Amino acid sequence: MLAIVDYGRGNLGSVEKSFRRLGLDAVVTQDPQVVRDAEAVVLPGDGAFHDAMQNLNRLGLVGPLREVLEGGRPFLGICLGYQLLFSESEEFGHGKGLDLIPGVVRRFPKGLKVPHMGWNRVAHSGDLTIFDGIPDGAYFYFVHSYYPEPLDGTLQVATCQYGITFPAAIGRGSLFATQFHPEKSQRWGLRLLENFAAVVRDQRT
Repeated sequence: MLAIVDYGRGNLGSVEKSFRRLGLDAVVTQDPQVVRDAEAVVLPGDGAFHDAMQNLNRLGLVGPLREVLEGGRPFLGICLGYQLLFSESEEFGHGKGLDLIPGVVRRFPKGLKVPHMGWNRVAHSGDLTIFDGIPDGAYFYFVHSYYPEPLDGTLQVATCQYGITFPAAIGRGSLFATQFHPEKSQRWGLRLLENFAAVVRDQRT
């Protein structure tokens, strides 16, 4: 079962429907035990970093998320769910994240229109499993004012250019995360979710 974490933020219905269409038993949940027992987890989201962390703590979801990630189960973070994996964020003053990936979530530099909204190209070198079959430079849909700056040199990274070059997606083992919204990114977004579903199925064998 794939647990889609509901902490009061995120495009939950679209994410759930996408995975159900791909044949995965997906459930939207706020239940810490369901997250603990899941074979894979998706952390979607939009909105404010601090509010999201408060909600995760209030719902008792921080511990289960750490267990899933530290246990190597397939995990996909989307948009804010990607940023929450990092150590801290500059949003509205410094705040602590899940601290599962060393690094800081930073605001785009002054002079750039924020949020970065709409379709943009994502460059990848072909080593990220979730980009299997997706051409380098394919378009994905973004909505965000902040971007992560990882310190972990072991991460595989796909990049996007918006005034600066920033990590649009990362991968490490069975952990993946995207700054863009694959569930809103039509053909290539669906292919990326298909690739993640394949990772989940591979873990069963």
